[in-house]
Amino acid sequence: MDLGIRGKKAIVCASSRGLGKGCAMALAEAGCELVVNGRDAETLAKTAAEIRERFGVQVTEIVGDIADPAVQQALLAACPEPDILVNNNGGPPFRDFRELDREAIVRGVTNNMIAPIELIQAVLDGMAARGFGRIVNITSLSVYVPIAGLDLSSGARAGLTSFLAGVARTVADKNVTINNMLPGKLDTDRLRPAHEIGTPEEPAAAAARKAKASAGIPAKRLGTQEEFGQICAFLCSVHAGYLTGQNIPVDGGLYVSAF
Repeated sequence: MDLGIRGKKAIVCASSRGLGKGCAMALAEAGCELVVNGRDAETLAKTAAEIRERFGVQVTEIVGDIADPAVQQALLAACPEPDILVNNNGGPPFRDFRELDREAIVRGVTNNMIAPIELIQAVLDGMAARGFGRIVNITSLSVYVPIAGLDLSSGARAGLTSFLAGVARTVADKNVTINNMLPGKLDTDRLRPAHEIGTPEEPAAAAARKAKASAGIPAKRLGTQEEFGQICAFLCSVHAGYLTGQNIPVDGGLYVSAF
């Protein structure tokens, strides 16, 4: 399917690896020009080079944490009139809520609620004036299914979801959509807390880990960053203009609800 977004300009936050990278790759495949972002310069450079080589699109790299206002300004300087914004950032680590102090709570809310809102504030009116905009926020299935120990992540992302629910309806008539993707268990580094990022995993250990993690998933497997990215790209396409203000679980059927 032609997504109709060839030549569109996209900012994809936290896209050097994992789900953000999956989204960046899918948008590049659809022909978008990209601004990619990550905290590690070397990893980000490798991802950008891979995208250029595979898809031949323009890719600009911005190193840093998107919660930093200076990094946000660098992203917007690299792409002043984005057609697409994919908000993504790492969540707070697993921790009993009793161990959270004020500094940790403020940092979690800043990373996963305030920073995405700030970027949306910066790009939304321009999208509306140009008559096209797609904003996708990568949140978490924990917005629907609370996970003890990830309370800060869940709370911040749920806050973002509620904050934007009304905003999405104010620009729908301008062909600007705001939707949220709620990843469940996907095969990324976040599901490998004991495994050092960037080092090979023993095949037997990987198979055992994936089987254990997949046991309760109706699909009986973990999702991939590639298929997650393709769903993101569709939400950014010309075909998804009538879909806004929605939460899309990407979880292999893990979240059980008839409605």
